[in-house]
Order: sequence, then structure tokens, then C-alpha cells
Amino acid sequence: MSFDIIHIFSHMGPLAIAIAAVLAIMAIASVGVVVERILSFRKSAKESREFAANAASLLDDWRVDEVIELSEKYKASTLAKLFSTTAERYLRAYEDLEGGMTPVELARNESDRRREALGAELRRGLGVLASVGSVAPFVGLLGTVVGIIGAFQGIAATGSGGLGAVSAGIAEALIETAFGLMVAIPAVLFFNYLTARVNAIELALARSAGELLDEMQNQYGRRHDANREKRVA
Repeated sequence: MSFDIIHIFSHMGPLAIAIAAVLAIMAIASVGVVVERILSFRKSAKESREFAANAASLLDDWRVDEVIELSEKYKASTLAKLFSTTAERYLRAYEDLEGGMTPVELARNESDRRREALGAELRRGLGVLASVGSVAPFVGLLGTVVGIIGAFQGIAATGSGGLGAVSAGIAEALIETAFGLMVAIPAVLFFNYLTARVNAIELALARSAGELLDEMQNQYGRRHDANREKRVA
């Protein structure tokens, strides 16, 4: 028996070919998700490093409005998105201190909501990898079962038996299982890899948000004390 792909597919039935096509679509979808996510993470990391470097001096001088303007230049940066939303909420609350919550508390709540949204955005497409990794082996097994059934139907139709009569058909059928595993194994590996990347990014965002909120609390405390001293004087 030849293991040439064209030769194998030429001997498959229509249903087996359809199953192989489904596996091929799964493989293409997995590759698309992996490439898109890796490129997105790299671009976000690059812009986040640039944003952090440029925003550091602005935060030291507490020029929050300029940090918001700077974040508009880094559309792909998750850090810039988080800082922009948190800082905007802080400034809006600071202009109106009549509410029951301080600007820092409102900014912290907004930061938590924004991090949840960014986490969902970072995980975009990972469900596809999870589905492919769990379903592809069973799809390949279905193709194998269909192929074996076809091989035995051929034996029944010709009236001949023996290992030689069925070995070619069974070998071709097992190709479907191999194809399914070839699709599923990389999908599971990349799913685990990308999940680890997302967790690392979320941890870095939480740490950066905490540092920003600490600085907000510090600055708010200073201005609040200064305003109180002015009223006393």
C-alpha cells in the first residue's frame, strides 16, 4: 500500500473525505487563532513598553491628563488602555467631590472592570483552540470507524476475506485518527501556551494598576490635606 496522500484520499468514501475536510478546517482555524494571538501579544507588549517608558516621567510629575493623551497613541497596548480608562475616571471624579466615594475608590472600581474586559479580549479565540483540542480526536475516530465499516462492506460485497483483503482499507481508515491527533495535539499545546501568556499579562496589568492607584491615593491625600489647611487658614 502506498501512503501517498492523493492515493489515500482517492480510495476514501465521500463521508470519510467530508470528515477529513472538517479536520482540515479545524487545523486552519487553529493556525489562524495562534498566529493572530501571537502577533497581537507581541504588538501589545512592544507598545506597552514604549508607553510605560514615556508615561513614567508624566506620572512622576502627576500630569495625568497628558498620560491620557499619550495613551491614544498606543491603540494596541493593554497597559495604555487600562491607564487611560482608570485615569479618566479619576479625573472625572476629582472634578466632582460631592459623591459618597472618593476619586480613588471610583478609579479602582473602574480599573477592575477594565481589567476584566481586557482579560476577555486577551482570551479571544482561545475557545476555538480548546474546542479543536477536545473534539478533533473524536472526529478522527469517527472517520476511522466510517472507514472500517466501508472496508467490511467491501468484503461483504466481494465475498472475499482475510487480513490482506481488509488491511488496506483499515490502514486508510486509521489515517483519519492520525489526522485528528495531528490537529488536536498542537491545538492543546498552543492553548496552554497562550493561556500562560494571558495569565502573565493579567498579572502584569494588576501590578501596574495597583501602582497607579497607590499613586492616585498618595496624590489625592496630599491635595485633600492641602485644601483642608487652606480652609482652616
